[in-house]
Amino acid sequence: MTADIRNWVHIGTLEDIPREGARCVKNGDMTIAIFRTAKDDVFALEDKCPHKNGPLSQGIVHDGCVTCPLHNWVISLETGAAQGADEGRTAAFPVRLEDGRILIDLSYSHEAV
Repeated sequence: MTADIRNWVHIGTLEDIPREGARCVKNGDMTIAIFRTAKDDVFALEDKCPHKNGPLSQGIVHDGCVTCPLHNWVISLETGAAQGADEGRTAAFPVRLEDGRILIDLSYSHEAV
């Protein structure tokens, strides 16, 4: 049996984020975008496209991805990886929902490559 050593932090509620939209939270100098899909799944990525650092929080959320508003790169909400022929990754953070509350582990991320 392994213990869950993650540091879950409450950052808001599901209702704080519009469907197929995003809201941002700060973690030191980093801005993290919290995304909500049409099916109420929640994901967290550093608010920085791996291409030219575009604000992913201002992009279009669709099909488990977000499209960067600057150059239309499509980024997986789950992994932070660029899709298709594009290459790169932004940091992704574990997120969970508990009774409509959004919790994020700010101490852990799937690091950008």
